Amino acid sequence: MKRWQFVKRLAPLMALLVLVLSACGREDLSTLNPQGPVAQEQLSLMKISITMMSLVVIVVFAICIIVLIKFRRRKGDTTIPKQVEGNHKLEIIWTVIPIIILVLLAVPTLKSVFNLSEDYSKDPEALQVIVTAHQYWWEFSYPELGITTAQELVVPTDRVISIQASTADVLHSFWIPSLAGKIDTNPSGNVNKMYFSAPKAGVYLGKCAELCGTSHGLMDFKVKAVEPSSFERWGVAMTGAVALPTDPEIASAFESKCLTCHAIGQDGGVSLYPNLTGVGSRESVAGILVNVEEGDKEYKYEDTVYNNLYKWIKDPEAVKPGNHMSGAYTLTETELKGITEYLTNLTLDFE
Repeated sequence: MKRWQFVKRLAPLMALLVLVLSACGREDLSTLNPQGPVAQEQLSLMKISITMMSLVVIVVFAICIIVLIKFRRRKGDTTIPKQVEGNHKLEIIWTVIPIIILVLLAVPTLKSVFNLSEDYSKDPEALQVIVTAHQYWWEFSYPELGITTAQELVVPTDRVISIQASTADVLHSFWIPSLAGKIDTNPSGNVNKMYFSAPKAGVYLGKCAELCGTSHGLMDFKVKAVEPSSFERWGVAMTGAVALPTDPEIASAFESKCLTCHAIGQDGGVSLYPNLTGVGSRESVAGILVNVEEGDKEYKYEDTVYNNLYKWIKDPEAVKPGNHMSGAYTLTETELKGITEYLTNLTLDFE
């Protein structure tokens, strides 16, 4: 009995805790902080729906409380309450009111559904981007620019971005909470389309929103919105030639052990896995580790201080389990340090 009383006292506290914690999280992952017109329209629709549902809940609870108080059985009252079964007026009221509510919700919902499903894939003014999801990274191709990159989607602030999304393996879901809603990348060659725009320059966090395997929770990417002039410079830099490491030993190791799977520039190497062009300029390593230069915000790894790029190359399985990169190569410590230094300095100056 005492245990049951304890549970009853603890339950409201736990409910309050769940409510409070449900609001915890990173601001850039919140749909309640829209940074683009698509996300703003989706939030507006949410507000309309929540407001109407809240009013319904308030009215229903108010009626219930009034009925419980006004029509409660008094002491000594043995009469049978008045029966309202078959009351056509009441039946019409509680049928018509829900219909009106549904119509009021349906009008803005249908308007938004058709507006947000507009196809920009044939629009010459929109920037076309082909998104391909992999376990556990994202590939971004710009067909009109001849550019393929990964993990960081660079877009201009003055154009609509048309997305054509597919997957190279299992089901994933492309999601940029502050800019647009989710879109699935389905197997079997299916291509889904969406659009968004990012009028404010900045970096926005994207996630995979569909359970896709061991490292699903680590399948992050970034959207970097830049001014139109910066975007043009980025396009030129991405298509330019990229020199190999100056040290012949490091260059040989990089070619034989890295470029067998990765590309550098738009022609060098093999594009099986993320293109490494400008990897030193990206906001993160492997989508989840903060990308910093050597000596800045360092961390200790096996009694030696290195940056996150070193950590990723040395033991990718420890960072992102099941990433298909582990065991693909064996590097000596000299090669590892040399390649890390080379990739850390492989930056693009376009902002």
